[in-house]
Amino acid sequence: MNLYLSGMIGSGKTTLGTEVCRRTGKDWLDLDQEMDRRLGYSFHRLVAEEGWVPFRELEYEICRYFATRKNTIVGLGGGTIRYQWNRDALQGTGIVILLEASEETLIERVRHADRPRVNPGTDLAEDVRRMWRTYASRYRDAADYVVRTDAGRTLDEEVAEVLEIMRQHGV
Repeated sequence: MNLYLSGMIGSGKTTLGTEVCRRTGKDWLDLDQEMDRRLGYSFHRLVAEEGWVPFRELEYEICRYFATRKNTIVGLGGGTIRYQWNRDALQGTGIVILLEASEETLIERVRHADRPRVNPGTDLAEDVRRMWRTYASRYRDAADYVVRTDAGRTLDEEVAEVLEIMRQHGV
């Protein structure tokens, strides 16, 4: 079984995931890093030059690869879990934890990020707001568990919650 961390940009997937890996000795895979590795350049360039369709196709291919892994902690892309084909690819291969934070917390965490916009013509804050308001139910429906990353807890406390979920599932 794998552990898949999903959530919007800025939800804490990389921070929490790498710390859980450090404590458990499990392998860490990050969708954005895997995509850049396969492309040989930043996925931002792929989106800028070719659009979102090639990005989503490669994202699906990477999800299929992740599904072949065992005992791995995976940080999914910010939008990965919104798409049924990605959920289908991952189904039955692990548990999905949605890392959730308020829109304002997400915006504050990523205020300096240079990311392609899902909603063209918006600034990063408006893009985050629109994505969450449009897709929140998809994120939640795809999750086996939800862990708040903006509840005023320490990283240690959030990691402890994830480790307990893993223990319950033998991950």
